[in-house]
Amino acid sequence: MEEVCEGKDFSFPSQEEKIISFWSEIKAFETQLERTKDLPEYIFYDGPPFATGLPHYGHILAGTIKDIVTRYQTMTGHHVTRRFGWDCHGLPVENEIDKKLGIKRRDEVLKLGIDKYNEECRGIVTRYVEEWEKVVVRVGRWIDFKNDYKTMDLKFMESVWWVFGKLFEKGLVYQGFKVMPYSTGCKTVLSNFEVQQNYKDVPDPEIMVSFPIVDDLHNASFVAWTTTPWTLPSNLALCVNGNFDYIKVRNKYTGKVYVVAECRLSALPIEKPKSTASGSAGDSKTSNSKIKCGKAENLMDSYELLEKVKGNELVNKKYEPLFNYFREFSDTAFRVVADDYVTDDSGTGIVHCAPAFGEEDYRVCIENKILSKENLIVAVDDDGCFIGKITDFSGRYVKDADKDIIEAVKAKGRLVKSGSFMHSYPFCWRSDTPLIYRAVPSWFIRVEELKEQLLENNKQTYWVPDYVKEKRFHNWLENARDWAVSRSRFWGTPLPVWISDDGEEVIVMDSISKLEKLSGVKVFDLHRHNIDHITIPSSRGPEFGVLRRVEDVFDCWFESGSMPYAYIHYPFENVELFEKNFPGHFVAEGLDQTRGWFYTLMVLSTALFGKPAFRNLICNGLVLAEDGKKMSKSLKNYPSPMDVINDYGADALRLYLINSPVVRAETLRFKKEGVFNVVKDVFLPWYNAYRFLVQNAKRLEVEGLAPFTPIDPATLQDSSNVLDQWINSATQSLVHFVRQEMNAYRLYTVVPYLLKFLDNLTNIYVRFNRKRLKGRTGEEDCRTALSTLYNVLLISCKVMAPFTPFFSEGLYQNLRRVCTGSEESIHYCSFPQVEGERDERIEQSVARMMTIIDLARNICERHNKPLKSPLREMIVVHPDVDFLDDIAGKLKEYVLEELNVRSLVPCNDTLKYASLRAEPEFSVLGKRLGKSMGVVAKEVKAMSQKDILEFEKAGEVTVATHCLKLSDIKVVREFKRPDGLSDKEVDAAGDGDVLVILDLRLDESLYEAGVAREVVNRIQKLRKKVGLEPTDAVEVYFESLDEDKSISQQVLNSQELYIRDAIGSPLLFSTSMPPHAVILGEESFHDISKLSFAIYLARPALVLKSDAILSLYGGNSKSAHGLETYLLSRDHSNLKSEFQLGDGKITVDFIEGLPSVNVVLEEHVFLTVGDSILRAKSG
Repeated sequence: MEEVCEGKDFSFPSQEEKIISFWSEIKAFETQLERTKDLPEYIFYDGPPFATGLPHYGHILAGTIKDIVTRYQTMTGHHVTRRFGWDCHGLPVENEIDKKLGIKRRDEVLKLGIDKYNEECRGIVTRYVEEWEKVVVRVGRWIDFKNDYKTMDLKFMESVWWVFGKLFEKGLVYQGFKVMPYSTGCKTVLSNFEVQQNYKDVPDPEIMVSFPIVDDLHNASFVAWTTTPWTLPSNLALCVNGNFDYIKVRNKYTGKVYVVAECRLSALPIEKPKSTASGSAGDSKTSNSKIKCGKAENLMDSYELLEKVKGNELVNKKYEPLFNYFREFSDTAFRVVADDYVTDDSGTGIVHCAPAFGEEDYRVCIENKILSKENLIVAVDDDGCFIGKITDFSGRYVKDADKDIIEAVKAKGRLVKSGSFMHSYPFCWRSDTPLIYRAVPSWFIRVEELKEQLLENNKQTYWVPDYVKEKRFHNWLENARDWAVSRSRFWGTPLPVWISDDGEEVIVMDSISKLEKLSGVKVFDLHRHNIDHITIPSSRGPEFGVLRRVEDVFDCWFESGSMPYAYIHYPFENVELFEKNFPGHFVAEGLDQTRGWFYTLMVLSTALFGKPAFRNLICNGLVLAEDGKKMSKSLKNYPSPMDVINDYGADALRLYLINSPVVRAETLRFKKEGVFNVVKDVFLPWYNAYRFLVQNAKRLEVEGLAPFTPIDPATLQDSSNVLDQWINSATQSLVHFVRQEMNAYRLYTVVPYLLKFLDNLTNIYVRFNRKRLKGRTGEEDCRTALSTLYNVLLISCKVMAPFTPFFSEGLYQNLRRVCTGSEESIHYCSFPQVEGERDERIEQSVARMMTIIDLARNICERHNKPLKSPLREMIVVHPDVDFLDDIAGKLKEYVLEELNVRSLVPCNDTLKYASLRAEPEFSVLGKRLGKSMGVVAKEVKAMSQKDILEFEKAGEVTVATHCLKLSDIKVVREFKRPDGLSDKEVDAAGDGDVLVILDLRLDESLYEAGVAREVVNRIQKLRKKVGLEPTDAVEVYFESLDEDKSISQQVLNSQELYIRDAIGSPLLFSTSMPPHAVILGEESFHDISKLSFAIYLARPALVLKSDAILSLYGGNSKSAHGLETYLLSRDHSNLKSEFQLGDGKITVDFIEGLPSVNVVLEEHVFLTVGDSILRAKSG
């Protein structure tokens, strides 16, 4: 394996760039697809984004989810085709062109020419394709851009025609004149689900208008309320509720007589003329009148009751029109009708009806024969302006005309009350202009007929999170309305409907070949400007003329809903592929698509095949700016995605996004700091564990041993080391967990589990096994530990490959160097299987061991003791004998070493050191028990220790006739200190499961052990300070700076073995440092456990045995000096290697003028001062 740098010097973004180049060189994605082509298909539908804008965090989030799932499915034995798609048609594209060309009205497009307009649209569709590909690739998503699909492609459009043709064939298509939400900004109708996407709180006018009743005895007027004054010129009727009571009242001050619903009398204004009042009473808002909203207590002070009738009695009463634009309807219009849609929660109980601008208005007027469908006049054109018939406001935009219409009503003396109010109003999701409701001829899909089947198909799908399916989507389906799929626009898939002039003959084209056959015209493109001219001869004969195509194009949601069929050109190609694998296996998009793409997919698949379009779905929430607002380019309230990736890497961004509430369809406030925390908490610990492996594997070679080759994983399962057993089991648990969660599409649970796993790997396995990994327990044990760490890192890389494709690949490429027969890329590997037995007992015991260590540290911190202070004794109290056996047996050495405690005593008598008391869990029981809570709480608190132990054993207890479980009662264990000892001498900590007791009393031997720990700690810090790697060999010298040097000497002598074991070499006194030693670093320390000393780090220095060398040359001192000079000039590591190769002996025969001699290690020379001293001590 190649050496790797420190974590602080490792650039995750730079490494990712190298991985992208590597993938490109080996054609990794293409190769993966080729290698898996014969495996079972896993069908993934990628919702097409518009290419007219740049990708943002929402796209990156959805793309990451899709990439993780499809990578995982590939690794688990599937062939996953991943083709990028582009939504090319519709309002987003037309809006861009309208802005570019300054187009504001429909007639300007026609003047320009549909051909020129559409080609302009085609020209910008792929404007940002390069930018999209750059971002998608950089985020690590594998998807095919070369073989992408576009909704403007001929084959895609033909399949859309086929879908519509099948629906028409099934009788699910009809043409209707319907009042629909209409965007004046985009000059087209919108679907009901599009309306939901952009509501705003805005002020609008609200007025009450009088309609004088023809031939009324009291000259009374009906009073109607409206918030759309612009609809008043088109008024043709007034509607009441036949079941309501209506009253005729006279204002006592003005004499005006009004008719309103009795329950809405309070809506009328209270008019009280000032004492000096004079002038007209024809308008309630004159300068001489005060107007207030009515209140129950003073209404009848202002009004006199004249009559009371049922709503039904008002039906057919005529009233005077407000305007004269529709006098031709006088015979049937300007009269009262009744319907139950009139409510009593607002207004006056009388609704003004303008049939062209209200869905209920249209229905009621048609049903009551105010007018017929054929003679409906829509007084507002496609641009939202009044037509010439409305002479006073002709050409005016309706919303702009509101004020003038109110003034006109006032001038007629018909304004009863005016004001404004804030309410939630729909705006166009593309042009951001207010919508109006307008009667338009449209082509509809009969969705309401499919409602029961839609609800049933929804039950067959699996969603994450499920509440979106069960509530939001279910409710939307329950209220499904017929879908208007036609748009009076230009750039889109044209409706394939040809109609004769008399409307009697209708032909729907479901293929290009059918159109070519019937028209005799060769078709090369299906856009309007290439087919609008095509006519079809009538089948009834020449005298009936020709059939022409209707002008409309499809709603682009119809196209995206057709994607499962159209992207593979079904049914014209890929019939077997589609029919074997429908419904698709997986889709993923944002929460807004419950009323968009998810809905249209479900509607069309249900209508076509009676099935849902997909089986599994992940629904993500919205990514907001850090301030909780929507991300906005103008506000600059979020960091650029590429800036974040360039700072921290794509893997970190991926993990940050999927480890957040946004994957559970909740909102995420994006914080750049959060991405940094992923690097800090996930990748650096992971990298450091990997680096530790590489360093110690390389150390074997440095020390002249055989290169590292990992031991077979099956053999490793038989390791006798408890931490090997534990980490192997924990790794299998990781594989089991990730498989389980990924099969359930719960991506958000994986990162927390991985975090815990990596924390355990670095802070338990690597930390507690440093001696083994560094070779201090023998070569065989070292290789077992290194192989175990290697195997764990290799498996965890494969497990995380779908989530962190770059980092996993980077580690894998180095790890595979020592493993023959490995795959070229980690993404060609199979996902790990659970192998061998998982040892849940040892996993639980190690988890408890870490709890014990944490509790002991808490006690030390409470008493201001350094965490490595030596301790005399620890008692562990727990009822589980198996756990105590583990902690006092195979785990004991790790606890003792980590806490620096001399003795560990297990105890399974939970009452020996603790008293028990029970407390009711009020948060759990409160709602359940209600008034019984007081009695139950009293009895629970009165439970004896025996009662509590029996309850814990049984798992339940009956209290005051209520059965309480373990989750209902909290058992509190309180430490019972031994008699005669204070809390400074003995203290305890527990977590409700295990109790830890520490003996805090000091003695002399503990003091010496503590000093040794402090010295070792300072040595390790100095090594780091001077930039030494763990594999760098140095000699460490100690110099006492105290007057009395005997204390430090005593400590170093008594703790010699511990220190040597900890630093990997003897601690040498500075007096033994040879004059030729090269010092790498030195530092002085004062008042450390009452001692002062200096530490020196030096390169290993040769110790020459001058007498023995002199004897090599028969006492010739000049020759001996020449050999010594030669030996001291040699590179230390090379000289060491030569001695190892020569089995402790080298021959020196090339010094000019000197005879050949054999230099023997430890006879003539020592490689280090430490070796020399150890040899002297051993005699």
